Amino acid sequence: MDRNPSPPPSRPDGADEEEEAGGDCIGSTVYSKHWLFGVLSGLIQIVTPENGKYSSEDEEQQTELDEEMENEICRVWDMSMDEDVALFLQEFNAPDIFMGVLAKSKCPRLREICVGILGNMACFQKICMSISSDENLGQVLLHCLYDSDPPTLLETSRLLLTCLSQTEVASVWVERIREHPAIYDSICFIMSSSTNVDLLVKVGEVVDKLFDLDEKLMLEWIKNGVAQPLDQLQEDSEERPVFRIVPCVLEAAKQVRSENPEGLDVYMHILQLLTTVDDGIQAIVQCPDTGKDTWNLLFDLVCHELCQSDDPPIILQEQKTMLASVFSVLSTIYASQAEQEYLKVEKDLPLIDSLIRVLQNMEHCQKKPENSTDFNTAETKKSDLTQDDFHMKILKDISCEFLSNIFQALTKETVVQGLKEGQLNKQKCSCAFQNLLPFYIPVVEDFFKILQEVDKALADELEKSFPSLKVQT
Repeated sequence: MDRNPSPPPSRPDGADEEEEAGGDCIGSTVYSKHWLFGVLSGLIQIVTPENGKYSSEDEEQQTELDEEMENEICRVWDMSMDEDVALFLQEFNAPDIFMGVLAKSKCPRLREICVGILGNMACFQKICMSISSDENLGQVLLHCLYDSDPPTLLETSRLLLTCLSQTEVASVWVERIREHPAIYDSICFIMSSSTNVDLLVKVGEVVDKLFDLDEKLMLEWIKNGVAQPLDQLQEDSEERPVFRIVPCVLEAAKQVRSENPEGLDVYMHILQLLTTVDDGIQAIVQCPDTGKDTWNLLFDLVCHELCQSDDPPIILQEQKTMLASVFSVLSTIYASQAEQEYLKVEKDLPLIDSLIRVLQNMEHCQKKPENSTDFNTAETKKSDLTQDDFHMKILKDISCEFLSNIFQALTKETVVQGLKEGQLNKQKCSCAFQNLLPFYIPVVEDFFKILQEVDKALADELEKSFPSLKVQT
């Protein structure tokens, strides 16, 4: 792609060797200070008319960027990934220049590039702290979230996520966002209407980070749009669109679903975070349509897309965090809305099939390779394995709790149907019992009693593997 051309040579054409020898290079790089000064000076001139006023011609030119200037500023964008260059830009007060561009320029491409450079600079802790402490720059950057240009929104979201990921300054940005309620509307509008997958993923990451950092902000955003009675939402929509967080998250998830699995994982985690508070659960289930839409999307994911029977067991390593989020949300809806029409008992069997398949694959993934004597390899991967074990344990706990809830709702007719269609058999029941015992003994006992009635031979076989059931029945 020609989007960001290669960085410039060590010195621009026409610069003599004496200048280079006199310290024209930036830090330990081969980039030229002289050249960079020229580009930044050109930026200042773009947003500063000679007579202090813009003519109609100036206004028109402001929306476009000269090709040569675009190429040069794009080189700065590339260069800013180097820490020496980023620090030099900081010392030269480049953030102030970019702030002036963002405040005055109407050129979308120029605004995008300036935010992009700031985003690169913010990757370095010292500069991130400086940018974050500048109240005026912070306000200008947040104002960029109201922009109508997707590339500018993408770079703004990237910069914001970078700052939110820095522990020292994250709270500063959370508080600023809380002080700008319109940001909620802007983000919801992007999630509900954008078809730009890259933008949706990055905005989702910002929302996910915000909710993870600050439960108070999450509660405020949950209540924004549902503070009034549900029957009044449509009446008010003619004056001002009423964005509710859950439908917006669902719409974005549907949009990224086929193109970006990592993005879908992010939106599933947002839904899971919402279910960690009562208001979030109500935001999902209070409106029947929202609850149904959430259930149907997640049900379709686990029954027809994630961890399928023709997938290798190792696929669980890639999907473990998303599956944990999806099962957690489904379990919450199942427990709180069991009477809803869309939660009919016939949907229990596909879920049982999916849950048991996940547990079976988990057993396969956790088996240690026979030849694992390489000490160095083991040490190198120790931290990764620990992290994998942690996420696998979370997935197992969530899966077992959800499976136990479904088992409690099973009727004799459903069990018969499951045995007939193959969702239940000796191998699957054995896997379920192995994982549910001993923490869900009453649930397993009740299911086993039904099994004794509908298939005595299968019950007797399982009893041999789980003798504790014989004592209780």
